[in-house]
Amino acid sequence: MRIEQLKYVIAIAENGSFNKASEMLYVAQPSLTNSIRELEKEIGIIIFNRSGRGVTLTNDGLEFLQNARQVVHQYDILEEKYTGGGSIKKKFGISAQHYSFAVKSFVEMVKQLDTAEYEFAIRETKTREVIDDVASGRSEIGVLYLSSFNRKALEKLFRSNSLEFTPLIECDAFVYLWKGHPLAGNKSITFEELADYPCLSFEQGADASFYFAEEILSTAEYPRTIKANDRATMLNLMVGINGYTLCSGIISEELNGSDYVAVPFDSKGVSEDSKMEIGYILKENMLPSRVALTYIGELKKYLGVE
Repeated sequence: MRIEQLKYVIAIAENGSFNKASEMLYVAQPSLTNSIRELEKEIGIIIFNRSGRGVTLTNDGLEFLQNARQVVHQYDILEEKYTGGGSIKKKFGISAQHYSFAVKSFVEMVKQLDTAEYEFAIRETKTREVIDDVASGRSEIGVLYLSSFNRKALEKLFRSNSLEFTPLIECDAFVYLWKGHPLAGNKSITFEELADYPCLSFEQGADASFYFAEEILSTAEYPRTIKANDRATMLNLMVGINGYTLCSGIISEELNGSDYVAVPFDSKGVSEDSKMEIGYILKENMLPSRVALTYIGELKKYLGVE
């Protein structure tokens, strides 16, 4: 088993085709096909199902891919540290719940690095996909929050996927709304005061549980609810129909604009704890890359936890 073969597996899985992978890798397709066959024979499993429409991973192949990504990731870090790396672009990705501070930190990280040297990716996505992306190696870092409600469920997922959560900051919940909202001038807002306005939340998929909600108090009885799947739509709904969401209150005016405010949430009469512990997840026992450390540093700087 050679490191090149592991890189071949990753490229084929990401492109869904031997032909596309061979073009990306500048390797002749027959050589690529033979190399994968030799690898499958050596390790005793079938990695890919082949068909006229392309290739898909087998169950064994999916597990192998996750391990291959970890090995290649660690290899790239060692190569960068001790040999200066090669000419191939290095990959770095993060997956996060819909946090403007996560995007802003990403922007500040990219400014410090050569975009010709790296292939960057940032994914604002569903909670379960944040976990799956880091577990599979698609992203190196995942940014999300824990609360007294979701902690046990998410920590169980972390353990089963060999992930480690590092807390960054604990904060109280805020009501996030546009500055023209009737409640925008309040010093604080209670749950009862919100009853006449639609609660906006990020869609987590048809089979998602309450534990994956990005908003605190996900089990509360909201008289009016609307789901969105991106931050821009949610901001438009705040203006258009006086919607609101419950969040950390850590927002980037530079990215979201100055038309929105975060008002402290008054949790009296609410049984569920409204505190949020925001942090990041990494694969256990994996050495973070230089880029990952830079990104974590920018997160800490923005959150004021250095």
